[in-house]
Amino acid sequence: MTRKVLHSDNAPKAIGPYSQAIQAPAGTTTFLSGQIPLDPKTGEMVQGDVMAQTEQVMKNLEAVLAAGGLTFAHVVRCTIYLTNLGDFAKVNEVYGRRFPSNPPSRATVQVAALPRGAQVEIDAIAVS
Repeated sequence: MTRKVLHSDNAPKAIGPYSQAIQAPAGTTTFLSGQIPLDPKTGEMVQGDVMAQTEQVMKNLEAVLAAGGLTFAHVVRCTIYLTNLGDFAKVNEVYGRRFPSNPPSRATVQVAALPRGAQVEIDAIAVS
C-alpha cells in the first residue's frame, strides 16, 4: 500500500506521535488527524469561547486539506469531540459554514478532556 504523509506549516505541528494527515492509496483517501485550536504560528491555544476555538480548528483542518490539494468539499466523514455537549449548537454554527451543502457524515461525542485543555477537537476523512 502506498501512502503519503501530508504536512502544512499553516496548521499546528503534531504534538505527539502522529501525522497531520495520511493520503492513501494513490492520493484518493486522506485521513486527517484531530485538530485542536492551536495557532500554528505560536503553537498556543487561541483565546475565546468554543466558537472561537472551533473557528481555529476549522482553519487548521482547511490548511491540512490544502496540503493534499483538497477542500472541505472532499470531506466525507468527521468526528467532533467536545468537553461539553451543551456546546453542540455553537460548534454546529461554525462547522456548518464550511459545509453549506451536502455535509459529510459525522459523529459528535462528549469526552472528559482534550489535549491542552481544548474544548473541541475535530478529525476528518476526505476522498478525492
